[in-house]
Amino acid sequence: MQLLKGKTALITGGTAGIGKAIACLYAQHGAHVAILGTNQERAAQALQEIEACKVDPEQKFTSFLVNVSNSKEVDEVVEKLLKDWGKIDILVNNAGITKDNLLMKMNEEDWDLVMDVNLKSVYNTCKSLTRPMMKARGGIIINITSVIGLTGNAGQANYAASKSGMIGFTKSLAKELASRNIRANCIAPGYIETQMTASLPEPVKEAILTKIPMSRIGNPRDIAHAALFLASDLAGYITGQVLTVDGGMVM
Repeated sequence: MQLLKGKTALITGGTAGIGKAIACLYAQHGAHVAILGTNQERAAQALQEIEACKVDPEQKFTSFLVNVSNSKEVDEVVEKLLKDWGKIDILVNNAGITKDNLLMKMNEEDWDLVMDVNLKSVYNTCKSLTRPMMKARGGIIINITSVIGLTGNAGQANYAASKSGMIGFTKSLAKELASRNIRANCIAPGYIETQMTASLPEPVKEAILTKIPMSRIGNPRDIAHAALFLASDLAGYITGQVLTVDGGMVM
């Protein structure tokens, strides 16, 4: 069954890790997919992998190099996609970075950068797409937050604030847009095998595993499956929620 046949999806941070896994799974379910990133080589590689997942020769895939914290660049991409595709049904905000440090050592630049990339980008994309989705009387917004946004974490005050802010933003947006048949939800991944977590020292990974009842670090496809569900009609009566995908770490 193709759960997203004929749908169009825009995915930020779509060139690697969780974003790429979501893009590939959406392609397998019939969607047209546009990914945003900042690295040309990774974008080209991701497009090849997404192309290999298509199930219909009519499916379209494209990528853009965009600074998602820049509203002008985001607006330009959205305008182009709307012109080319006529609509954007699904928005997945996955772009995110970390700049970890204890607050007493954290400089203002690292605070601002994490807030801009992780949270302001969500404002930019959602604001740009709100009017077109309202006009179409339908749309799906999925914001990839983190369990750290629910629990906090020492040395990650900036990251935790950005991810917690994303949750409050999503719930507010869900209330604003529900009457127009636009759903907005969050996915809160736990520790997932990505470039962001690959650099963790082995003792740290072992310590993390002791906190996960399922005794394994997650895979990007674990998050992609949740994103597929929330983007599909199977989740048609779900909005304003945070779906935690973490092997039971946060209960």
